[in-house]
Order: sequence, then structure tokens, then C-alpha cells
Amino acid sequence: MKILVIAATLEEIQPSLPFLEEKHIKYLITGVGMVSTTYALTKYLQQHKIGLLLHVGIGGILDRSAHLGGVYQIYTDEIFALGADDNGSFIPIEELGFGKRIYTEKPPVHIRLPEVCKAQGITVNTVHGTTDSINWLQQRYQNPLIESMEGAAVFLVAEQEGIYCLQFRAISNYIEPRNRDAWKVGLAIQSLNDFIQMLISRCFI
Repeated sequence: MKILVIAATLEEIQPSLPFLEEKHIKYLITGVGMVSTTYALTKYLQQHKIGLLLHVGIGGILDRSAHLGGVYQIYTDEIFALGADDNGSFIPIEELGFGKRIYTEKPPVHIRLPEVCKAQGITVNTVHGTTDSINWLQQRYQNPLIESMEGAAVFLVAEQEGIYCLQFRAISNYIEPRNRDAWKVGLAIQSLNDFIQMLISRCFI
């Protein structure tokens, strides 16, 4: 099965590049955000036959009891706030009759994956960074909830193309009022890349 490793930025998978190149595994850097990701991935799949999309990256988590650096498998991901604001009430795109906002992973049925914590994801255009917006999330979502800017886009493309798809994210920060001094980006990237190499070696080589 041909695998494509997908990340928004090169930095997120930089430590794994020698490993991926040695194992002849292709990777794609899409750029940040849903629009760039959808375009780059769709264009790539028009030119290459791929059996599994392995989407990886770092992200923020709502649960403040979670350990930074931990790796989570995202089993469902939502295009956040896709719908209409009706005088303060949110109407999802599904109720409007114009589309779909929630997508799910599609693991290969014959592969036994490593056991890691699972989480739902939201894919946003604006990372949450105010007390009011974070309180809104806490009232409407169950933990663990992980925020990214690309996840649902990859699930969407995989569904449209009928391709197996997995998403894993390492936690670099809590979803809280923006505080870069508290982020553990280096730790998250190292944990993520240790996991990528273990996953590929154990399950796909």
C-alpha cells in the first residue's frame, strides 16, 4: 500500500525526513489552513495513486489535564462553525441543507494500529484565544478535543477519493488565551516524529 505522509509545515516532520526518504515514503507539505490543504492534496492525488493518507501535525488541546507532547489519534474532525449565525444561535450546514461539516477517519481494516488516546478534532480558521470563545467550546464539546487548521480538510478529500486516511497529532499547547511562553512545540514535534517512525515501521513496512 502506497502511503502519503501529509503535514501543513515542513518543521512538523523535519526529523522524519531521512527516515521517510530511506523507506521511499512520499510526503506532502500542504501549507497552513483548510484551503491550502484541500488544494495541495487534491492536486497531488490527481497525479499519484495513493492507498493511505497519513495526516500528522501538532495541535492544541482543550483538556488542561492532558500532558503536552502526547500523541492522539483523531477519529472524527469537524469544519468548525460551518453554517449560519441566526441571531446568536448557530445553524449547522447540514440543517441548512448545503453540505457537511463532520468527517471521520478511515483506517485500513487489515492493519492493527498502536494504541494511543483518541480525540475528536475541530478544524478552524482562527485559533481560539479568548476566554469567551474557549468557554463556548467547553460547553459544547467533550474532552479530549484537539484543534488544528487542516484535519477535516484531509478527511474530506479522503472521503471524496475513497482513500484510507488516518490523522495523528501531538499536543503542543492548551487551548487557552494565547500564551506562547507555555507552548511545548519542540517536545510535540519530537514526540510526533518518534511516533511516525514507529507507526510506519510497525504497521506499513
